[in-house]
Amino acid sequence: MLSCSGPATVVFDPSLTEYDFGPSHPMSPLRVDLTMRLADEIGVLAGPGGGTLRAIPAPMATMDELVAVHDPAYIEAVQRAARTGEADLGRGLGTDDDPVFRGMHDASAHVVGASIEACRQVWTGESLHAANIMGGLHHAMRDRASGFCIYNDVAAGIQWLLDHGARKVAYVDVDVHHGDGVERAFWNDPRVLTISLHETGQMLFPGTGFARDLGGADALGTAANVPLPPGTADSGWLRAFHAVVPDLVREFGPDVLVTQQGCDSHVEDPLAHLMLSVDGQRAAYLALHELAHEVAGGKWVAFGGGGYAVVDVVPRAWTHLLAIVAGRPLDPELEVPGGWREHVSNRLGLVAPWRMTDGREPRYRDWREGYDPDGWLDRLVQETRHAVFPLHGLDPDYV
Repeated sequence: MLSCSGPATVVFDPSLTEYDFGPSHPMSPLRVDLTMRLADEIGVLAGPGGGTLRAIPAPMATMDELVAVHDPAYIEAVQRAARTGEADLGRGLGTDDDPVFRGMHDASAHVVGASIEACRQVWTGESLHAANIMGGLHHAMRDRASGFCIYNDVAAGIQWLLDHGARKVAYVDVDVHHGDGVERAFWNDPRVLTISLHETGQMLFPGTGFARDLGGADALGTAANVPLPPGTADSGWLRAFHAVVPDLVREFGPDVLVTQQGCDSHVEDPLAHLMLSVDGQRAAYLALHELAHEVAGGKWVAFGGGGYAVVDVVPRAWTHLLAIVAGRPLDPELEVPGGWREHVSNRLGLVAPWRMTDGREPRYRDWREGYDPDGWLDRLVQETRHAVFPLHGLDPDYV
């Protein structure tokens, strides 16, 4: 694996966890708090533990930065709902997915500001890699909230990169749900390649992201989607990833790689139906890190996303992510620190995992070893390759 050869940053301060839909909502900010506590105790963060990942404060997004990806009327609706607590269902505010909460505008703009800062860190060279695990709110549309997402921090970060000189940005989304909001934001922009691997929209929200969704007339082929069958586990997921993502990103040749690491693809996640392990997710993060070094001079911005197994999965998965962002991957066999486990027990009355691994060895069969026409996974991957590869001058049938 290629190592990090420069400074690395996580943009975080505790006030980011004010993005909070309430105690009964599945997207608990506790998952981020637990992640940062675990990363600190296990020695990833810079400080007494000997880690190298600097944590820097998160700024608030400006109105200009929000307007770059959202309609002013929508931003005004969010501000109004945040003051009054009243729903605006026409704009997706006040639904079960996106309940209104006081201070919602500021909390959401803070997440956007953190993601833009992560992009700025990398683009200016202050950091080679940067992360915002509170970010990754990839469903928000230009004019409405959707899927736990009020403002689209990922789209805002990518737009900032374009506005500040990036010629091409590649975005890879490994959340279990289709990255529809980011795809839509750059649907007709040939400067941005969006790739999403997700459980098929035939089975899961938002019901989009199929192989023949390829981008607008001026950017055909710059949207790529890999819908996966429910039940897909490490070997199948990694097979699909390596059959599509590296070839497209290499051919596109981005200046920066931006990625979204929703960990709701895990077998224990309550909201979806894939069956990855923490070990399989870690393998995906390593592959994305290596790809950033291969194609973009190491310039890598990583975001969080979905993930609703708040104790058992998210903190371990994203601590692995942060360690890889820092250039110092953790041994999966490491024991989870006792202090962190005690904190989970005292605060939540739950038994936390003992190790940073699920005990899996993530392996996959390379696409070049043959295609199985009787396999649902292979048929979906083949459909994606046949739809998008020729638009990049690639042969979809090479083995």
